[in-house]
Amino acid sequence: MADKITKTDAQWRAELNPEQYRVLREHGTERAGTSPLNNEKAKGMYICAGCGAELFPSDKKYDSGTGWPSYYAPTSPDAVSEHVDKSWFSTRTEVRCAKCDGHLGHVFPDGPDPTGLRYCMNGAALKFNPNKA
Repeated sequence: MADKITKTDAQWRAELNPEQYRVLREHGTERAGTSPLNNEKAKGMYICAGCGAELFPSDKKYDSGTGWPSYYAPTSPDAVSEHVDKSWFSTRTEVRCAKCDGHLGHVFPDGPDPTGLRYCMNGAALKFNPNKA
């Protein structure tokens, strides 16, 4: 992974739309079923909406039935970082972009083979690049 990206709050606010800012920088969650990326079926790469880092290839995406884009693995182990999240009266594993530290979503141990993981991501935290198939 390349060097970390650090920006001021004002820079992030200027570059992101309000929903992207809320999710990526304030660790928000979009409403289930609201992201157009949830139904995206084309081949390509899901990249960080904050910095453009390649995060999830389309061949690792699956329909989890949760209402959020879900993947069974990132593009590489160092593309994302994991952090303990004790909000909402439970302990979960938060997933962030390793390059810009933007909040992406959470990972759960109830996904399909071959990993058994479900990376449940906020569509607002991602952009789809069909040219990176």
